[in-house]
Amino acid sequence: MSSVGGDSMEAQYIRRHHRHEPRENQCTSALVRHVKAPVHLVWSLVRRFDQPQKYKPFVSRCIMRGDLGIGSLREVNVKSGLPATTSTERLELLDDDEHILGIRIVGGDHRLRNYSSIITVHPEVIDGRPGTLVIESFVVDVPDGNTKDETCYFVEALIRCNLKSLADVSERMAVQDRTEPINH
Repeated sequence: MSSVGGDSMEAQYIRRHHRHEPRENQCTSALVRHVKAPVHLVWSLVRRFDQPQKYKPFVSRCIMRGDLGIGSLREVNVKSGLPATTSTERLELLDDDEHILGIRIVGGDHRLRNYSSIITVHPEVIDGRPGTLVIESFVVDVPDGNTKDETCYFVEALIRCNLKSLADVSERMAVQDRTEPINH
């Protein structure tokens, strides 16, 4: 995880794809993760709106409503230990050319009201190998009784876990992808 500098590639991508306009009672943030796996592998996980459990550790199952087009809904069951059991999420944007996924939470038994997120994946070179820059940003209402800092800290912690898991799963896939068959 790294913070974002003024005119880095991260900052340029955030300005281009991650423009949230928070209202007075909302907080917003963007997190960055460098993944040692090619962009096509990382995107193959991120784009699966119907299977977030492939890399999101807090998701126990996902039931789709719709055909995976824009506006489709998914009902996500959350593993115990978090202050929620379900979340209903709508696919807002899926761009396979630019590698952008946008999601809005529209229901569930949690306190994340008016939550909207964008995740983008970008090719980069890490240690001379194809890698991926992943950026996830969000905007959400600050619940009554919480501060903006508390709310952002909580959501950022969840996203950090998801991005670490995304990196772990992608990097394992990349290692398997590079394995040459043994000829006898």
